[in-house]
Amino acid sequence: MIPPPVNPSTRLARELVEEIVAAGITDVVLAPGSRNAPLAFAVWQADRDGRLRLHTRIDERSAGFLAVGLGKVGHPTAVVCTSGTAVANLHPAVLEAAHAGVPLVLITADRPASLRGTGAAQTTGQVGIFAEAALCFDIAAGTDRDDLREALSSADRPVHVNAQFAPPLVPDGPWESRFQPALPRRRMSWPTAEPEEIDTALRTVVVAGDDAGPAVRGLAEKAGWPLLAEPTSGSRTGDNAIRSYRPLLATQLGEQVQRVVVGGHPTLSRPVMALMARDDVEVVSLPAQGIWTERPFSVARHAEALTPVGVADPAWLASWKEADRKLSLRIAKLLADEEELTPYQVAATVNDAVPPGGLLFVGASSPIRDLELVARPHPVGERRMYLANRGLAGIDGTVSSAIGAAIGRDSTRSFALMGDVTFLHDSGGLVLGPDEVRPDLTIVVVNDDGGSIFAVLEQGDEGFADSFDRVFGTPHGVDIGSLCAATRTPHWRVESRAELEQALASPNGGIEVVEVRVRRDNRRDLDARIRALAHGDAVES
Repeated sequence: MIPPPVNPSTRLARELVEEIVAAGITDVVLAPGSRNAPLAFAVWQADRDGRLRLHTRIDERSAGFLAVGLGKVGHPTAVVCTSGTAVANLHPAVLEAAHAGVPLVLITADRPASLRGTGAAQTTGQVGIFAEAALCFDIAAGTDRDDLREALSSADRPVHVNAQFAPPLVPDGPWESRFQPALPRRRMSWPTAEPEEIDTALRTVVVAGDDAGPAVRGLAEKAGWPLLAEPTSGSRTGDNAIRSYRPLLATQLGEQVQRVVVGGHPTLSRPVMALMARDDVEVVSLPAQGIWTERPFSVARHAEALTPVGVADPAWLASWKEADRKLSLRIAKLLADEEELTPYQVAATVNDAVPPGGLLFVGASSPIRDLELVARPHPVGERRMYLANRGLAGIDGTVSSAIGAAIGRDSTRSFALMGDVTFLHDSGGLVLGPDEVRPDLTIVVVNDDGGSIFAVLEQGDEGFADSFDRVFGTPHGVDIGSLCAATRTPHWRVESRAELEQALASPNGGIEVVEVRVRRDNRRDLDARIRALAHGDAVES
């Protein structure tokens, strides 16, 4: 007996879910609403049938960044939301995914096209709302979807499906599923072209930005070049990785660099960017993920992959390694002599706590730069994964992205490291319903009651002291323990390195927050003293 046909909106929703499952989407994050009710019923049923994994969040911005975190660890994810401002709240996550090369699908519910421009409730211009950051498909019942299928399987940026739904919005018949086996989805990936030759005669350093990948480390080791790798590059391992490269670039070693080979998306260090902008330095660029692949500086040569011809003068690498060893020891001594716990010590302690097979998600602003300076490179092959939202390097959605990454990756232990402002910006990410997956994740919050990153920038100069706290430092006085209690999130507050080590060694399971109180008023002076160590006899003795 042929089942009765279901209403057009229910049929469209079910067909779209079948399309994304066939394209390899493994997870769906749903933000509830009325207009997206057909989609809500469809993804709920698909979850029940084991076709995908459903996550529900009440805030669209958190939903979007949860999907970004899942995508970063290999789980292509779709976000489903209702119409109006709900769609606009996805924009930060869409931009981050587009610029970081993370797979993401957005299915946004809309009124029928006939209601556009009429002032109908919760109706705005959703078609093309994400501009160049996403490929947009405006879909109604009966619309041909061949182009959409192609985009879902091969797009180089997020895919936005704007679905027009008309009442009735609830199902009125059974789902005669036409689910097909999932096809492998092409994530934006490194080319496999034959490597081009590059000579080793010039004094060269290899810069590995975010998501550069292990091949960049392999190039540095094969050529015998120093490796200046950001923590989330996937390259900061092995014997060639230089820990304290940021201050060393201001020394004679930095002045001697003749060529830079750059891979990934470097964003952390002004000295690194200044190096690549120098007229006397040749820049060779390897591919980077994201929709904007051009470098913000002059590039002498682009290459898909490189193979070195010969081996560089061993004295070049040796001089970097010796200077790094000496400077790292001096920095460690300076920090150890501090009477109070510093953000650098927090970053070093968290880095040391990540075991082989572990995960660390790092927030923007100060924490990732603190980690960059003090994190000892780990041995090759121990499968530690360090991640951050570095596509646009914003603080948006960091808690949610960390939770998504912890859900998606089978890690021996999962950590997140972020500042207090970053944590507060996405504290709603801790709002999880009783049926939602709660990964084992320890979130370390470095709380200096404000934005310490600005203290070390130009606006932190004493000449602007009168305005600094009000418009940059922004002290908030929030009781983070009480905030965590509101979401029933376990919370520890620590004020010494020993207490921090104990907290990190004794996880309670599930999501927990370890708050570390540090000072902000001495941050500018502390950074100045660290930079000074790189000069004079700091690396000579």
